[in-house]
Amino acid sequence: MTPSDALPAAAIAAATAHLRDVLAIALDHTPERRALVVFDTRTALARALVDAYRANLPDATFIDFDTVVSDHVLATFRTLAPQDLVVLVQSTNFRLDGFRLRVELFKLGLKVIEHVHLSRMPGAQGEHYIEALAYDPAYFRSVGHALKARIDGARRAEVHGGGDVLVFDSPLEPAKLNVGDYRSMNNVGGQFPIGEVFTEAQDLETVSGRAQVHVFGDTSYLVNRPESPITLIVDKGRVVGTENATPAFQEVLDIIRRDEGEVWVRELGFGMNRAFTRERRVDDIGTYERMCGIHLSLGAKHGVYAKPGFKRKDARYHIDVFVVTDAVFLDDERVYADGTWTVRE
Repeated sequence: MTPSDALPAAAIAAATAHLRDVLAIALDHTPERRALVVFDTRTALARALVDAYRANLPDATFIDFDTVVSDHVLATFRTLAPQDLVVLVQSTNFRLDGFRLRVELFKLGLKVIEHVHLSRMPGAQGEHYIEALAYDPAYFRSVGHALKARIDGARRAEVHGGGDVLVFDSPLEPAKLNVGDYRSMNNVGGQFPIGEVFTEAQDLETVSGRAQVHVFGDTSYLVNRPESPITLIVDKGRVVGTENATPAFQEVLDIIRRDEGEVWVRELGFGMNRAFTRERRVDDIGTYERMCGIHLSLGAKHGVYAKPGFKRKDARYHIDVFVVTDAVFLDDERVYADGTWTVRE
């Protein structure tokens, strides 16, 4: 009997096709290597992904996380060899007694595909999530590397949206890629769906101007979309005011100010996943982060880029906010127009 909340057969077929490309192209997984899929069946989306992996990995070991003790899972990880594959399909996120799943698996030299917080994307959102798994290397790799090249060489950047402009009036940090191209990276894999290039200003105090927030991550790590965009007013890298702020957004700012003293603008994220747009969303903020457009982070925390005066122990918050984006300029080159990135290698 099929559960009443099951995703349509067409969605499962799409997941199977998309994950076939992810496995073969992005992860470079071959049948000669072992594969382990650790999963749960608590949600329709999790069950659909497991069906897709069963079709693509017929010789893999499958472990239902809810039917075994954690020691069994940990022991199975340690039977794998470097370059073997682990897939994690999690309706929430698996807890294994302090074992930081992806980090520890990478330390073992394993390739990792992580699907997490699937319970936050019910119904049709599951189909949006599956669409976002589509892997087009000609797009992700070409545009991703082209953006990195432009970012790394730029002296300044501007984000235009809704008549407002946010200026990054300094060179940017060397960009990091999340485009399914692991050929020059120590770790292979990560959280899926993918599609992002990110950086931040080398000098955070050169960030100033205004930006209109159409979605932000709330205190429950969920996508929160106000009825009308909230305007951020930024001066010397800090949020110094807002217009049209909702109580939920004000709560986020208040918490950051309470614990960090002020609200810094740090990450400048270039989302690339064309399955997500301003109108086509999923509720999990970590998944929606790949949305095709610009997102920023609020708060002092950014583990990738160390900055003088920012102590890791004191930096607590990294809250994603998604800004209305009509155009993005790196120096004098417009790299975003009409909802898409316009650069190529």
